Amino acid sequence: MDVSLKGRALDFLRMVTAGEIRAAYRRHVAPDFRHHNAWFAGDADSLMRGMEENHERFPRKLAQVRHALQDGDTVAVHTHLRLEPEDRGMALVHIFRFEDGLIAELWDLAQAVPEQMPNENGMF
Repeated sequence: MDVSLKGRALDFLRMVTAGEIRAAYRRHVAPDFRHHNAWFAGDADSLMRGMEENHERFPRKLAQVRHALQDGDTVAVHTHLRLEPEDRGMALVHIFRFEDGLIAELWDLAQAVPEQMPNENGMF
């Protein structure tokens, strides 16, 4: 595993997508972790349970990382996520803030891939 913060963020996302959610939290999440996902309370346990429920509902999800950028203690990952392999999916951006090598704070933003779009460059 890459020991850079970018590598840690990518490993966390890989593990979560594979259903290794609790192991990902044990390995990568700081004790005082907080997040900004509007659909869950701001603590680690709430988001972790939400991720577990999502994995139970969509065990075949696929995540293709398109960009990963690191600036100091902040990492941003742009991903093409499909909940089912045949879905158009969504563009997903996770922004991680690290403290002492662990994820201390997380933001995530999503935009569905539309069936038709006027932008000839696409979303990825």
